[in-house]
Amino acid sequence: MEADAPWPAAPQRRHLLIAAAASAAGLSLAPAAQAQAGAAALAPPDTAAFRESPELRAALARFAGGAVPVEGGVHLDIPEMVENGNAVPVTVQVDSPMTAADHVVAIALFTGRNPLPEVAEFRLGPVNGVARVSTRIRLATSQKVVAAARMGDGRVRTRQVDVLVTLAACVEG
Repeated sequence: MEADAPWPAAPQRRHLLIAAAASAAGLSLAPAAQAQAGAAALAPPDTAAFRESPELRAALARFAGGAVPVEGGVHLDIPEMVENGNAVPVTVQVDSPMTAADHVVAIALFTGRNPLPEVAEFRLGPVNGVARVSTRIRLATSQKVVAAARMGDGRVRTRQVDVLVTLAACVEG
């Protein structure tokens, strides 16, 4: 056995204990580092992502046709945090009796940061019975999603939700 060798040919008990302690210390630090990285990933996003863009306001104004959109009466069921923006499930339901005198004419979905703010538009009438639509949409990044409903009398109701996307879609590459 050479005097300069860091480890003897047969490991001694103290070397095994040192190696085991170092491994245990490294393993106990790994979850803490992962938790810290996970907390950073779940930190609140820059609020600029959720501001209404001029394109979103213009698209909503076109849909409203001169009416002033009013928040309420629309239920937008969308996850507030999605792992993948490629196929985000969305359900929109509007409070309406769906009679000939009082019904929903159209339901539309808009996004603030997709390449095109108009995502979907559904035409409805009293024969639908219930003002409810479901679909899947793509989200380019974390952003505001707006559901709007145009009523038969011209009123427009809205609901908006901020959605955090951890893996973006609609990315050109």
